[in-house]
Amino acid sequence: MTIPPVTIYDTTLRDGTQGTGISFSLLDKIRVAEKLDAFGIHYIEGGWPGSNPKDIAFFEEAAKRTWKNARITAFGMTRRGKLAVEEDPQVQLLLDAGTVAVCLVGKTWPLHVTEVFQVSLEENLGMISDTVAHLKKHGREVIYDAEHFFDSYKEDPAYSMRTVLAARNAGADLVVLCDTNGGSMPEEIGRITAAVAKDLGAPVGIHTHNDSGLGVANALAAVRAGAVQVQGTINGYGERVGNCNLISVIPNLQLKMGIPVASDLSQLRELSLFVDEMANVVHDIRAPFVGSSAFTHKGGLHVHAVQKLTRSYEHIDPSLVGNRQNIVISDMSGQSNILAKAATLGFNLKKGTLEVSEILQRVKHLENEGYEFEAAEASLSLLIRKVLQHHRPMWELLEYHTTYRRSGSGSCDTCEATVKLRVNDVNEYTVAEGDGPVNALDAALRKALRPFYAQIDSVRLEDYKVRIIGGQLGTGARTRVLIISTDGKSSWGTVGVSDNIIEASWLALTDSLEYKLLGDEQT
Repeated sequence: MTIPPVTIYDTTLRDGTQGTGISFSLLDKIRVAEKLDAFGIHYIEGGWPGSNPKDIAFFEEAAKRTWKNARITAFGMTRRGKLAVEEDPQVQLLLDAGTVAVCLVGKTWPLHVTEVFQVSLEENLGMISDTVAHLKKHGREVIYDAEHFFDSYKEDPAYSMRTVLAARNAGADLVVLCDTNGGSMPEEIGRITAAVAKDLGAPVGIHTHNDSGLGVANALAAVRAGAVQVQGTINGYGERVGNCNLISVIPNLQLKMGIPVASDLSQLRELSLFVDEMANVVHDIRAPFVGSSAFTHKGGLHVHAVQKLTRSYEHIDPSLVGNRQNIVISDMSGQSNILAKAATLGFNLKKGTLEVSEILQRVKHLENEGYEFEAAEASLSLLIRKVLQHHRPMWELLEYHTTYRRSGSGSCDTCEATVKLRVNDVNEYTVAEGDGPVNALDAALRKALRPFYAQIDSVRLEDYKVRIIGGQLGTGARTRVLIISTDGKSSWGTVGVSDNIIEASWLALTDSLEYKLLGDEQT
């Protein structure tokens, strides 16, 4: 493996899973590891084989695969106190994992050594050196993680240096300094990292946590001070508030600091979304570089500027990290927003025309009523079509009705909807049951349209969100419903607002189906 100036060490599958709500199955772990390898991550920490059977199974599966870029790494601790390294079962499991690299964590802080491990400071040094030497004797690359290093160094720099020297002198290939509690400041990280690398006579790595919101900043400060490896997790998963976020570190290193760490940075957003999907975590729309809002422009002045000069409000080209510019429409919009958004939807409009002015006024009026079009581009597209008189209704609503019946004993629980439509001069009357009034309405509407538009069977609802507007009005508050739909090829959002949740849902539902049918008609 050609060693770059800075290597990326991913611990999503071990340290990341210590985060609240983060869990991966064995298959998930393999798929994530394959994705990380394809992206070009240098080290992938697969887990701790001494902690659970799933991690042991991961290393067994990993051994059957060929890894193109990454070194699969097992994680473990130094030998236990007063126990020979050859007799420690946890150390043996690290060898049994069969990985080319092992990451070994040891204690640095005297507070932990004497109060938590309850061994002498000298014994702790022996635990470090014995375990590193044992793993090196068996041909492993050894990365030594000095836990709580920065807290320890600030209290007792002499003993802290003795611990990392013990690892280095025993043959550790790299010593990594850990800000385990996440409480250090960037200037502290930089100063201490530089001092340790000088006194150690060898390069060091950095492992930071985000408890002070400085995980990424601290990692970058360490690199500026000479660190040659950054440890972290995808999307910043990890215990408490998380680890250093590699999705932010990687583009900062490569694009801002000129340090190459990824062969194809344009896959960064895809990687972030993939890992969130595997972890069943809602993606952070405000995530730097890769969030859907990272290059989104809402204010009219901003939109006007980026249309002339994108870098006026964008710190990089979004495509470099696999993202894209997005212009959203809101009550803060100007004509520039309308023109930019209309262009992405296929409408070529000119600034200053009556049509643009009318669209803008309609949008602002509806936003005042509670609408939001930021995630409802399909509803916005239909609105523009109507103003431009490019809209042909796919059906005419005559009437819809919903009922819900429940017996006192709970033995009867029925929700039913009826829909009356006129489609192509034919009246359709349908009845359907559902799990709730919206589900029943959706079923009845589809039943009425299916004889005329068979393609609606490809449309399924991906998400249904309800937001109460003006909650201070209690049960009289308005309701906004956002629906995300897909046909398996693309997704689109629609919105409806009403004093009645059923009506708001109906408006979003009908927009969704009409958008699909109109789109198919044009292709």
